[in-house]
Order: sequence, then C-alpha cells, then structure tokens
Amino acid sequence: MASEKIELIKEAIKARESAVIAFSGGVDSATLAAFAFEVLGERALAVTINSPLFPRTQLEIAVKTACEIGIEHKILSFSQLSLPYFSANTLNRCYFCKKALLEALLDFAEKSGYNAVLEGTNSSEIHGENRPGYRAVQEAGEMVFSPFVDFNVTKEEIREFASELSLSAASRPSAACLATRIPYGQPITAEALQKIEKAEEFLFSLGFTQFRVRMHENLARIEVIQSEFEHALRKREKISRHLKSLGFDYVTLDLEGFRSGSMDEPYTLKKA
Repeated sequence: MASEKIELIKEAIKARESAVIAFSGGVDSATLAAFAFEVLGERALAVTINSPLFPRTQLEIAVKTACEIGIEHKILSFSQLSLPYFSANTLNRCYFCKKALLEALLDFAEKSGYNAVLEGTNSSEIHGENRPGYRAVQEAGEMVFSPFVDFNVTKEEIREFASELSLSAASRPSAACLATRIPYGQPITAEALQKIEKAEEFLFSLGFTQFRVRMHENLARIEVIQSEFEHALRKREKISRHLKSLGFDYVTLDLEGFRSGSMDEPYTLKKA
C-alpha cells in the first residue's frame, strides 16, 4: 500500500511538469521535495519563506535539508506582521497567514514559470474543529497541490517514506511557527517572537529535545516532554535566570508537559 501511494504521488507531481515546493525543512516538506526532485529534477524548486515566525535554527535546517536532497533552494523574505488580521491574533490567524504565504508562493511561481505549488499538509492534520490554515489551502485554486491529503497519507506514513529515503528529517521532532506560542487575543509582535525564539534557543542549548516556551503576557510557560522533567528541575535556576534576563517576569513549568496545540485547549474545553 505504501509503495502504491508513493507511485501515485510521483505520477501526480510529474504530471505538473514543474513545481515550487513550500519548504520548511520538516519531514513533510522534505519528503515532498525529495519526491518532486526525483521526478522533475531541475524543474523542481524548494522555496522557504523566511519570516519573523520562522526561527533562524529552522532556516539553517531547511538549507541543510535541501542540500541533502540535492534540490535547488531559494529563500524568500516575507513578514506576516503587516497583516492586521494576523497580528491581532484571532482564532483564525492561521487562515490569514497561510493565505498570504500561498499568495506569495503562487506569485513567485507564476512569474518564474512554474506550473504548480506543492505543499505538505497531510491527512493527519486536517481533522478537528479548528483548521483555518487548511481552509486557505482549499481556497487557493488548482495550482496549489496537496498530494498527502489527496492520497490520504498520514504523518506516520510520511516518516516511513522519509526513512526509506534516508532523510535526516525522518526522526526530527515536529516544529511549529513561533506564533503558536502566543495565546489568541494577545497581539503578535516582533519583540514577543524574538523573546520566545531566544528562550527556546537557550533550552535547546541545555539539551532539551521536544519543548515549547508559551508566552502569556510576560509569563513564560515551559512545556517539556515527561522524560525531561527532572532535567528541567535540575536546571530550573539557570533557566529562570536566563529567561528573566530576556525580559520575562515569571518562568513556570507546565505540569502536563509538552503537547501540540495546547493554546487551543481553553476553547475546546469550553465547547466540551
């Protein structure tokens, strides 16, 4: 079944004849870029949007991953902070962000002579109540192609594909844009994003593997995986001191640990 899906994806990409791949360097976009490069060669181009929401370390990973695949890679600069509906941080901020990013990629692709924009949303991501980003993909038109959705490919299957391709992204933890660290209704500013990015860079330097620094006003709520709780407690004074030097007033450790989408929890609980 897996090999059949791969062949269907490759055939569908090949039919586009040329394509720009929305490329973050994560496992989804890396696997998609590898498939595109295999069937399109130099007619495939990986494009990374460099914005205040995209950590510098992730940009470095994207560059290295593109080199690993062998695909040509281009970086475009773009700032979502100029979008009022996004910076206000409403519940559907992801819609406005994704819509603007796709418009930028489509504009680039059309001007550069590419027939399609490939993006890596997978079938595991489109379920649930709050998926405004995928709505923007659905509205983008036929030039935007999401093969992992069209062929019902899950996140787990993509990691398997990436392992078969020997991509370093196969076991890389999932990343999310820095805006997901800020609760809805709290304005997204360049200052806040920089503070969060520096805080997470520091935690990474201490050896933490899967974590988030969520920012509630000027309080840092740190989520780490359960197996790294003791490490966080051993380093608590060092962590607190450094994050306060970045401008946080309070530094806390979330007892529930790391989980994706924790900023949505107050809204899902209210509905329940």
